[in-house]
Amino acid sequence: MKRPWARRTLGNGLQVVVVEAPGAPLAELRLVVPYALTEPREAAARELLAARLGTGSTTRDRRAVADRTADLGAELSTVVTVEQLLLSVSVLSEGLEGTLELLGDLLIRPAYRDLPAAPPPPARPAGPRTALRRAVLAHAFGPHPLARPPAAGPAPGPVTPDDLYAFHCRAVVPAGSVLLVMTGAEPARVLRLVAEHLGPWSGGPSGLTLPPFGRTTPAPGRLTLRHPGADQALLLTAGPAVPSTGPGHAALHLAQLVLGGQASSRLTRRLRERHALAYAVSAALRENAAGSWLEIECAGAPGTAGRLAAEAADVLRELAEDGPTPQEAERARRYAAGFTRFALATRAEEASALAGFAARGVDVDWLPAYAEAVGGVTHAEVTAACREFLRPEKTLLATVDGQDAGAEEGRTQ
Repeated sequence: MKRPWARRTLGNGLQVVVVEAPGAPLAELRLVVPYALTEPREAAARELLAARLGTGSTTRDRRAVADRTADLGAELSTVVTVEQLLLSVSVLSEGLEGTLELLGDLLIRPAYRDLPAAPPPPARPAGPRTALRRAVLAHAFGPHPLARPPAAGPAPGPVTPDDLYAFHCRAVVPAGSVLLVMTGAEPARVLRLVAEHLGPWSGGPSGLTLPPFGRTTPAPGRLTLRHPGADQALLLTAGPAVPSTGPGHAALHLAQLVLGGQASSRLTRRLRERHALAYAVSAALRENAAGSWLEIECAGAPGTAGRLAAEAADVLRELAEDGPTPQEAERARRYAAGFTRFALATRAEEASALAGFAARGVDVDWLPAYAEAVGGVTHAEVTAACREFLRPEKTLLATVDGQDAGAEEGRTQ
């Protein structure tokens, strides 16, 4: 569903998007703040701030914030991803102005009380899945914060309120952030209220944005790791892709679904049903501010990593050389159309999706337009996408297996 919307950038750099939802009993607010872990030594402060943001200000303690939230009929939560902090609020429509006042108080006058007295525990060694993902990103795209291991050296001391306040001033800033408001209220009035309550918020631009990968196309090859803690075989790949706003993305999306994005995919039929090699199989298009790539992820019994990689390469080769059948392409199209509708099933899900689009700088009605684009993709275009992007010689195939725990990490090209 395409909804009327308006966008405005405040003087402090905050981008505000108001989406009209006539008759909605609830207003949905989504604040998206750049929040990438660009410096490993800030990990403890980043984690603690995300947990405490929204729990107090210099004018309200935790109880006062909870009481005010309840009075407004609101629910507030925060979620952290590899690149963003998402603050979500669902509130009764008549509580919108009060919610914006509360949000401004928490952002402009933060207070971090009752912090743990003990230092954070030392970082645990990366598990096999995390170690494999970091190795794949480092090999495919070069050095990058997403591929960087935790900071070495002595454990940091306790995070103090001053530490958190300084980190807040650096990270939780309006310049570079996006606020989406989905409401039945008149957009001009909403924009005035946002400017009134969040206009005084200052700071930025944020230093916590993901830099782009050093390479736009992943370096192909074969990477083999041995990890003492691995109790299963894991396969992870990185192949070329098209950004979601780029030409040809819809055709690649359908090719990805044929490859491994649904229950009847080629990878599922080959690795699970025919050979019983893997109990978890998927293929997905990954995208963030750093770049985009096509990823296969599989998990199987110890000792099967090499076989998983060989079979996955064969599936890629078959699709690259012969393309999907018309029936496979049509099943993928129906799956993509259904998933698009599912993503917008509730207003809360719709608001979160639209906030993500706005944060990426695309129009909030991108998804309905994309659904139309998927419907227009031909079988020949899906076949061409398979030929261009699914070739195994363009793909990095990486495995980890704990069967030979004493072996050293190795790499073969």
